[in-house]
Amino acid sequence: MNDKIELRVVSISNSQEQASAFALVLQEVGGNRQLPIIIGPSEAQSIALHLKGIKPPRPLTHDLFATTLDEFNILVEKIHIYRAKDGVFFSYIYFRSDNQAKKIDSRTSDAIGIALRFNAPIYIESSILAEEGFTPSEEITNEELVEEDAAAIHKEDQLTNLKLALEKAIQDENYELASVLRDEIARRQ
Repeated sequence: MNDKIELRVVSISNSQEQASAFALVLQEVGGNRQLPIIIGPSEAQSIALHLKGIKPPRPLTHDLFATTLDEFNILVEKIHIYRAKDGVFFSYIYFRSDNQAKKIDSRTSDAIGIALRFNAPIYIESSILAEEGFTPSEEITNEELVEEDAAAIHKEDQLTNLKLALEKAIQDENYELASVLRDEIARRQ
């Protein structure tokens, strides 16, 4: 892969730039340069849970997609971040099935979430990393950063679970429980 650099996920943290968004930080394999990518809370939750080895009670979207690919014997070979424009990154997911190779355009957060489930390498054009990346002043390990930011993602996950419980209470016509859940959701928001 000429002019391509392999990356690995090193952290997920609250975004300093956008409310209710997260920064997924990738680092070049064998180097110090890092690349922050702004992602949504659902993608952050899915990636963080996978990195921590936590299985949700019901499959999240990336898990569902990975299971579907497995069922049809489709392999995710690699991810390629091929373009960046105005802070938005563009990626391809490369698939292989029965000696046929295909690539599909994807949001980078989804591509990374899927790559992690297949242990597929993540590549970026060297020119994009040179333009969008940075070199941190001190190296921080993946585990330290994931631990540090897991609390924020867990809080978002708890709120989601409360909202789901509220919907179920309303469906079951358990309005007393629904009232308590509604008040707790309002308190946490």
